[in-house]
Amino acid sequence: MCGRFSFVVKKEKVHKLFPEVSIEGDLDKSYNIAPTQQAYVITNKHSNILQKMRWGLIPHWSKDGKGGGALINARMETIQEKPSFRDPIHSYRCVVLADSFYEWRTEGGKKIPYRILLRNGDIMVFAGIWDVWQNLSTFSIITTEPNVDMSQFHDRMPVILNTDPTSGLSACEKWLSDTNDIASLLSLCEKPKNGFLHIYKVSEKLNAVKNNFPDLHKEKPEEITLF
Repeated sequence: MCGRFSFVVKKEKVHKLFPEVSIEGDLDKSYNIAPTQQAYVITNKHSNILQKMRWGLIPHWSKDGKGGGALINARMETIQEKPSFRDPIHSYRCVVLADSFYEWRTEGGKKIPYRILLRNGDIMVFAGIWDVWQNLSTFSIITTEPNVDMSQFHDRMPVILNTDPTSGLSACEKWLSDTNDIASLLSLCEKPKNGFLHIYKVSEKLNAVKNNFPDLHKEKPEEITLF
């Protein structure tokens, strides 16, 4: 799954990846984005605008908007079957920008966080879906099976779209296109190749949602266990 991520990126780097996207002012930095908080997305309806949405999808047909913080992820394999996700995957797709995400390992009864980022340092672009409930725009991040790197932490991971356009349209462009070929879109939701990610231990201060500062990105040494 993806339950926490970060976005600490200069707008020049976003422009390099999305040259047609309009960005007003400096980008907000967040080292600890949690469900119900705002994050940067680009949608299929406004593919030239970088905007913020609340994380945790609320379907447009919801009566009271409750449970919005629960639908933070959508499983790729069943996304066309779930009532909350059926319409968005066809009509309301987005990409979610990040520089890394986090996952936890339990050690001695403690939850130890790890930061996961692309080994080449590029922006992570998650496949997402979005919806609007009473003028509130919200989104979910699509998940898939983990690669070998991530399988030590969880049985799910976010879909990281390939941003390389050398063989035609990049996966990001295809995801944001007007196509109704859902099978083709879901084929983009592959787990990344093994060795594609860089993973390291970070401070347990990340566990508290209120904490949001640069030290959360710093690597902590692994403890050596003697047998």
